[in-house]
Amino acid sequence: MTLLQSVPVEGRVVLEDVSWEFYERMLAEIGDGHTRLTFDCGRLEIMSPSGMHERVKTILGRLIETYGDALDLAVEGGGSTTFKRKDLRKGLEPDECYWVANAPRMMGKTKINLKSDPPPDLVIEVDVSRPLVSRQPIYAAMGVPEVWTYARSRVTPMHLRRGTYHAADRSLAFPDLPMDVVNQMVRIAMSEGQSAATKAFRAWIKSSQRER
Repeated sequence: MTLLQSVPVEGRVVLEDVSWEFYERMLAEIGDGHTRLTFDCGRLEIMSPSGMHERVKTILGRLIETYGDALDLAVEGGGSTTFKRKDLRKGLEPDECYWVANAPRMMGKTKINLKSDPPPDLVIEVDVSRPLVSRQPIYAAMGVPEVWTYARSRVTPMHLRRGTYHAADRSLAFPDLPMDVVNQMVRIAMSEGQSAATKAFRAWIKSSQRER
C-alpha cells in the first residue's frame, strides 16, 4: 500500500494498492463518522468534508425534501449510506441520495443489498474540491441513473447513458422541477439562509401549481 497524493483543502488523501479487506476494516473503524471513503479497484480516497461542502449538500437535501412534501411525492432519503459491491470492487458514500421511482420498494429498509435492491434514483455530489478518485464511474457501475453535481457554484443534473454520465437540462427524478429554480434557491440559501430558501421554494411551488 502506498500514499499517492493529498489535497489539504478538504483533507483528501489517496492510498494505492489497497485490498478490499483493508477498505472494509476502515469502514468498520470509521463507522458513521465525518470521514468519507471512496474505493475503486484498489484505490482508496479518504476525505474529510469542508464546512462549505456540508452546507451545500444540506441545502440541496432540504430542497428535495421540501419539493417532495409539497407535492405529496413518495421520496425515500438514504443520506450518506455506504454503498459497496465486492464483485465490482467499488464502494463509496454519497453526499445525499434518494429513491423516488423506487421509493415504494425501499420504505422501511434499514439494510441495502445492491445485488437485489435498486440503487438510489438520485445522488447528490458536492465538489468543493476535485475528487482524487473519480466517483461517477462507481455510480455508473452500480447503475445510479442520475447524479446532481454541484461545482463552480452551480447544480447540474447528470444522466446515465451507455455507461457514462451526460449533463442535462432537467432532472430524471423530478422532471417538472427546473434546475434554474434549484440554483436560484441555493443562492438564496447561501446569502439569506436555508429557511429563507425553503420559504421561497414553497412559494414558487404553489405558484407553479396554480399556473397549470
